[in-house]
Amino acid sequence: MTRNQFISSLPKNLFAGFVVSLIALPLGLSLAVASGMPATAGIVSAVVGGVVVALLGGSYVTISGPGYSLVVVLLTAVTTLGGGDLFLGYTHTLAAITIAGVLITLLGVLRMGKLAEFFPASAIEGMLAAIGLSLLVKQFPIMLGLEAGSGNPLIKLFKLPLVVTEFVQSAPESVSTLAAGLLGIVSLVILLFNSSIRNRYYQQIPSPMWVILLAVGYSYYCQLRGIESTIRPDLFIQLPDSVESMIYHPNFDLINSWGLWSVAITIAVIGSVESLLSIKAVDNLDPQRRRSNANKDLRALGVATAISGFLGGLNVVTVISRSSVNVTQQANNRSSNFFHGVFLLLFILFFSKLLNRVPLSALAAILVYTGYKLAHPLKLVAAAKVGKEQLLILVATSLITLSTNIITGIFLGTLITLLSHFVITKRPLLFLLHLFQPNVLAFKEKDTDSYYVSVKYFCSFLNLFKLKSKLDAIGATKTVVIDFSLCEFVDHSAMQTVENYIASFEKKGGKVSTIGLDLHGASSSHPFAVRNLATENTLGSIEKLFSRRQENLSKMSKEYGWEYCAKNQPIDPSLYQFLFFETKPIVQVYNTLVDPVSNGVVQDIVFNEGEFIARESARVTALTIKLESHIPSFVLDKEGLLDRLNAIAGLGDLTVEGHNYFNRKFHLSGSQPDKIRSLFNKELIFLIESSPIYLIESSGRELLILKKDRLLSPTEVKALVYFGRELIETLACNSISSNREISN
Repeated sequence: MTRNQFISSLPKNLFAGFVVSLIALPLGLSLAVASGMPATAGIVSAVVGGVVVALLGGSYVTISGPGYSLVVVLLTAVTTLGGGDLFLGYTHTLAAITIAGVLITLLGVLRMGKLAEFFPASAIEGMLAAIGLSLLVKQFPIMLGLEAGSGNPLIKLFKLPLVVTEFVQSAPESVSTLAAGLLGIVSLVILLFNSSIRNRYYQQIPSPMWVILLAVGYSYYCQLRGIESTIRPDLFIQLPDSVESMIYHPNFDLINSWGLWSVAITIAVIGSVESLLSIKAVDNLDPQRRRSNANKDLRALGVATAISGFLGGLNVVTVISRSSVNVTQQANNRSSNFFHGVFLLLFILFFSKLLNRVPLSALAAILVYTGYKLAHPLKLVAAAKVGKEQLLILVATSLITLSTNIITGIFLGTLITLLSHFVITKRPLLFLLHLFQPNVLAFKEKDTDSYYVSVKYFCSFLNLFKLKSKLDAIGATKTVVIDFSLCEFVDHSAMQTVENYIASFEKKGGKVSTIGLDLHGASSSHPFAVRNLATENTLGSIEKLFSRRQENLSKMSKEYGWEYCAKNQPIDPSLYQFLFFETKPIVQVYNTLVDPVSNGVVQDIVFNEGEFIARESARVTALTIKLESHIPSFVLDKEGLLDRLNAIAGLGDLTVEGHNYFNRKFHLSGSQPDKIRSLFNKELIFLIESSPIYLIESSGRELLILKKDRLLSPTEVKALVYFGRELIETLACNSISSNREISN
């Protein structure tokens, strides 16, 4: 971005930063209170995160500040690291946050931006759901004006009805509880039904800010009526009168304690993973389709976390919710993150007395709503649609996290995911033997602007970073074919990642196609479902098992009037008449597509290549066309697929007089040189020279046409069919011209 572009975009980024700050203010206050820290700690982390990450980061439209994932960890640290003294626990926790910032910075220096890719998607969803439930159960009593209490979140989850009973019983006896509880309930209703209010002026203000306005309005109402607020003073936010009194510094007395270091490591790992996942998600929202430098952003987040901890704030992460608002407000560079931090600082400097009128129950309602969204029941439905094993992983990770802690939950969730892969494939050695072997090959295909990426053995959260690194290196404006033919297992995380790349490339003008998954079984019709190479595959006889490629072939066939069948077909003996298949035993023929115009048949063909021990299965997409009249047998090859076989058969390279470019570019051979040269007139040669490179073989009564020695994407299949039509039409014209010459 040029300097003039940056200056011209300042107004929209300034406004976006202001809107985001309206959301970040109540969230920062509520997250700090939920973490057992002073309310201003959330604002400190948001201000530091906005300014530091904007200046040092490598992302474009992300917003940095306090996040949800570590609330439970921080609250536990505050209550345990102080030995009963909450302020001492707070300062010790600040020390852990500062150390965590240094660790996160070190992760960025070591280029560990790929760290998040080693955790399976469903386990991460389970962790987030557990965080949401923890927020909900801990803040629900506060929302009703009651004491938060302590205990295991999982047990407290089942006791929520008792909390409601307690409120109903205590409210008539305590006016303060009744007023705070009613304000919390009304706040939650506003958050739940905010989207149903269609007034565009109302929607200009974020729903959390409406909650703040309601709370402050209630306080002023009591003042104007000349009555004291019915809510006790200890149930309100307590902000300091000056910026100096907001600043607290860490206590490093426990620097040699494992308890302090375990908290620091937990904050560093979870904060890094949460941020990296958020950065990738926000990149997909960026209208300009830019990719963030994750390692640079990780370093900036580490520096911001260390500074925030040193100044009394929470850890700093990249947050999706505020970043998505930033994008919708048309922000286009990091200055909006900077402005959001500046506006928050101004709010504290000039409106602290106003914020002291906000009851804790209103802030708790915001966190209850946030927890509800993170643990929404529809997430269970979504996981079940992907596969029953994904639902099991999500639920198990959530329950373990609630029963123990986040680190234990995510690691055991990852272990459960790995064990489920062992059960699905029934081949644990597939993962253990090939984990450290290179399994992704990527190169630019000859004479094209497209890239071919082949994935071998397996593709799961364990080695997904290898595929992502190759795709990131290619760039999202190119055409890419990802071939899973040699890959026996593809997990949910990999399928989700590939689908995200498909969407990302399409936004930027590129294209990603997947091939080689048609022989894999799937537990559901969901595009993110686990794919396992089936021993007895129905090849899409049940439509829900169609791969993305099969779905596209089916849609394309309906659109162009072709006949399509995914099932296995009998092997046509005439295929062995072609030199290409003469020494290659055909194993399977499937995905048959018939073009009524040319009478051409496109098929995916599995054949064995090599001898005995060195034998390997290979796959190609081939077009065969039966001819109405006899033509000489020949082989036209550019890729060199048949050079060795031609030499064995004693067939040399034929040249066509007057076509030097054609002679240099193609290898033409056959046993009837004169007839072949007569067939290859200027019209046929022009067609071949102006088309994508194909291998064409004639057996006299039938043609075999191949483009690559691999399966083709749907787009390539369409091009192959239309080339077949043009070739048949040209050959027919040649035949008519030849007959006229003979008759004359």
